[in-house]
Amino acid sequence: MKIFTKLTFALAFILCAATGAQAQSGYSTGIGLRGGIASGLTVKHFIQSDAAIEGILSTGFKYRGTVITVLYEKHAQAFNTSGLQWYYGLGGHIGFWDGHDYYDRGHRHYGDNVVGLGVDGILGLEYYIRDIPFTIGADVKPYFNIPRGGGFWDTALHVRYVF
Repeated sequence: MKIFTKLTFALAFILCAATGAQAQSGYSTGIGLRGGIASGLTVKHFIQSDAAIEGILSTGFKYRGTVITVLYEKHAQAFNTSGLQWYYGLGGHIGFWDGHDYYDRGHRHYGDNVVGLGVDGILGLEYYIRDIPFTIGADVKPYFNIPRGGGFWDTALHVRYVF
């Protein structure tokens, strides 16, 4: 729990300390929900006009646990449409699972509490609805767990309130 608290404060500090650059899409910060294989809360803050830091606090339906993900993302206009952005990026995650619910390479870790680190990528598309301050989007987030192994695809839809 101490690690979780420290990481939460570190993420909050990074998001607050970053300069409030206005993004190409017209907003600087968005807070919302992410629904998919790993569902949870998402916060995105632009640190440059075309670059953002995204934090995701999620839990999974398949492997019950909590995962904190931080991603650096580059944004660009998509299909020459105002408000439509595609983005890609890299980052990492730390996850906490009860071993009973964690499945790794054909076996469970019944007596263990599992802490896993990993590397994440992301590729997505997002649309900013200017009339109401929200974005909607979809992404694919491949990740690889270290040292327990396992690579997976996480796909999701998200909605964020932006300001």
